[in-house]
Amino acid sequence: MTSTINDFFNGDAVTIARRMIGARFLVDGVGGIIVETEAYTLSDPASHSFRGLTARNASMFDEPGTIYVYRSYGIHWCVNAVCQPGSAVLIRALAPTDGIAAMMARRGVTDMRKLCGGPGCLTQALGIDISHNGRAISQAPFTFTPEQCPAEIVAGPRIGISKATEHPWRFGLSGSRYLSRPMKKSGPSRT
Repeated sequence: MTSTINDFFNGDAVTIARRMIGARFLVDGVGGIIVETEAYTLSDPASHSFRGLTARNASMFDEPGTIYVYRSYGIHWCVNAVCQPGSAVLIRALAPTDGIAAMMARRGVTDMRKLCGGPGCLTQALGIDISHNGRAISQAPFTFTPEQCPAEIVAGPRIGISKATEHPWRFGLSGSRYLSRPMKKSGPSRT
């Protein structure tokens, strides 16, 4: 893992979730710009790591920049980037930029806003599955390029969870039409 990418992810999940907005994320050349994330920490009851290390969440305790993939509700895959041990950032949505035809074929849709608008749609569009779990985001098949200019970010409560719903740890690119759902704003934030 390159030290630059390792350094990028070596921090608390809330800070990293904000910093990931605007970054380019590709898998085998297919992907786009991250427009929505959610943070999960070791002390967070909504996090898979809250009850400690298990076979399922072992990647969450690996080094910063490790990919953590899990199946949600037994239906679709979700992809996360590990930060500090037991903490990770869920990538919820991308603005598609690369490999559009491949994404459309995988998803069976032509509406650009529906290609990567949600964690399950995103992993299907990018071809992510459990075989990617535990790999480094800095190595093939992944390409991760941080945003060089701070993006204007909106924050709000996380969605699709039943615990710790009061945390405003869902972050989105302000004005993006590619968010999985409209953001209940907590206010603009700069990284």
